[in-house]
Amino acid sequence: MLKDHDVVKINCDLSDKILKGAEGTIVMVFNQPYLAYEVEFIDAEGYTLDILTVTPEQIEKATYIS
Repeated sequence: MLKDHDVVKINCDLSDKILKGAEGTIVMVFNQPYLAYEVEFIDAEGYTLDILTVTPEQIEKATYIS
């Protein structure tokens, strides 16, 4: 299961600003009434673009190769 502060990548367009492949950080996990995540998306300068609630099907944990 994903947790607070995990970086995730979305697999679908969520809005006109948050498109497929965008990365964000989980800021809250909801377990009721169903599993969902509050995710903050920021731009290259660190400004918040949007904070959206997403379902597990809409995101995956971002992976980085060192």
